[in-house]
Amino acid sequence: MDSARSEAPYRQPASAESELVALKVLIAGGFGVGKTTFVGSLSEIPPLSTEEEMTTASIGVDDADAVPEKRTTTVAMDFGRITVDDAMILYLFGTPGQNRFWFMWDELARGAVGAIVLVDLRRVDDSFAAIDYFENRGLPFVLALNQFPNTPGFSDDSVREALVLPGNFPVVRMDARDTASSRAALIALVEHALTHA
Repeated sequence: MDSARSEAPYRQPASAESELVALKVLIAGGFGVGKTTFVGSLSEIPPLSTEEEMTTASIGVDDADAVPEKRTTTVAMDFGRITVDDAMILYLFGTPGQNRFWFMWDELARGAVGAIVLVDLRRVDDSFAAIDYFENRGLPFVLALNQFPNTPGFSDDSVREALVLPGNFPVVRMDARDTASSRAALIALVEHALTHA
């Protein structure tokens, strides 16, 4: 993952004399869907992560049955940065996935230009809360279908239908571990957000 990050075509930050535009993007989705990995694959700086070990205190509170190999969880947010060019920087904020941390979403969403909702096709139902959140706030978002092992082969149209989204809604297939793949999802969001500006 580090070698992929170093190959990204990032430019140096803008000089002090130029006016810098900073845009905030949210990375959201259910528990264990790859938000921390996504931010880490794109960030040009070491990402800030609030990952903590899961303990027995979460038994009966967090449903980890669908991701039994998961040993850590985001308790506040993930943060990364991408310098697009001399005039623009993107700040990536990964949201926590469990219900008990959703109070953070309102703070994280403040001032955001859009969101990427990561979807694990093995657990599509986990996506509804994030989709509802952004639809209710009118914040542009795209679906990024994170390809896990043994992912069912659903078509984009069947995913849209299952999630009750319009037939032209942006859907991107990607791998959160891969910089180029994650960047494609980010580009899809920017293009979608521009059409709703």
